Amino acid sequence: MKLAILGGGGFRVPLVHQALTTGQAGSGELIDELWLYDTDPGRLAVIENVLRQMPGAITLHATAGLDEALDGADFVFSAIRAGGLAGRVADERAAIEAGLIGQETTGPGGLAYALRTIPVARHIARRVLALAPDAYLINFTNPAGIITEAMQELLGDRVIGICDTPSGLGTRLADLFGVPGEEVRLDYAGLNHLGWLRAAHYQDRDLVQEVLAPSNADLLDSLEEAQIMGPDWLRILGLLPNEYLYYFYRNREARRAGRVGTRGELLRGQQGEFYAAAAAQPDQALAAWQRALSEREASYMAEARPAGAARPASGGGYEYVALGLMHAIAAGEPRTMILNVRNRDTLPGLPPDAVVEVPCLVDHSGPHPLAPTQPRGAELGLLQQVKAVEQLTIRAAVDRNPDLAVQAFALHPLVDSVAVARDLLTAYRRANPALFAP
Repeated sequence: MKLAILGGGGFRVPLVHQALTTGQAGSGELIDELWLYDTDPGRLAVIENVLRQMPGAITLHATAGLDEALDGADFVFSAIRAGGLAGRVADERAAIEAGLIGQETTGPGGLAYALRTIPVARHIARRVLALAPDAYLINFTNPAGIITEAMQELLGDRVIGICDTPSGLGTRLADLFGVPGEEVRLDYAGLNHLGWLRAAHYQDRDLVQEVLAPSNADLLDSLEEAQIMGPDWLRILGLLPNEYLYYFYRNREARRAGRVGTRGELLRGQQGEFYAAAAAQPDQALAAWQRALSEREASYMAEARPAGAARPASGGGYEYVALGLMHAIAAGEPRTMILNVRNRDTLPGLPPDAVVEVPCLVDHSGPHPLAPTQPRGAELGLLQQVKAVEQLTIRAAVDRNPDLAVQAFALHPLVDSVAVARDLLTAYRRANPALFAP
């Protein structure tokens, strides 16, 4: 089988190779060829060099030709970054200068990233349709829910979005109680980076309600979501929010912390040093990548955690979610996973064509959504508003309509003024003159 990784010069690609060659995700034996595609030849050469220094044998190709990478592929992993890290910095910095949060998936920065990425993603979808029509496209590209939905308009259900945040929360919760994570059934519902774990069923227990009980205060205090949003707030909610809800529940604190520097600026510095060092000393590329990876992981959402608190292990990254999904489809060995898929009637309060993030049973015919406990009240209202904004953003990008983009920015719950929405679009078009170009 052939696996193509789009964005093959990306910093996290070695994690996929590592999972493939070690067999930890159960799919390494299925792949005969791994193709890396990237528009940046320098980054592509560095990552190809890192992979060739990693243990394990797999036939590896690197190319600057999209069609060559896609031709005859069985699976496509899309991890592109339109505009590179410079684009991310511009997205985040413009939002901060407008007095809002600077984040690449949540809030206006995420919408700007989507507007820039949707045309590229849809071009890729058309080439997949022409060259690998039977392939499954597994989307890592952020903002994952929006990009997955934009590509599904062309490729249908063969586009599946992934994120390791919900499953990582479930794994960490299982670890707190010393129970096997694979035996815990997660009752989770939402959109990408906007969801809630209502229950975690293990035998006749609900680990969510157990961790929220006053008698387990020490366990709850050790959970990252409690550290960044407050354990008392989680008890009031009676469920465990996705960590990205920090930007909604503690927006003022997030805006204050973001003024110091953006995640994009930090990564631009870290990764710039890595690519330069790996290019200058090719024989040390793997060692340089391993050092940079450690720094990257330690800094993730550091602004939200208490001073000195380390980020807990996630229980496996997005590469294990992607390869586990691939294995379930290719080998026909069913497993339950939380994925970004077409809603249909899974969450009745959202449009049928909306991409939602819910548990799915995955088998040889792909993912089959499992209806979770339905969101109600404030949860459903927030999901409906954000999904409406996401769908406006898709239409703005596809129709090249700046008025729809203004509407999307203005209606986002983290943007507090129509005037600010207009200023944001002006700033983003200044940073990216090709936006809405005929």
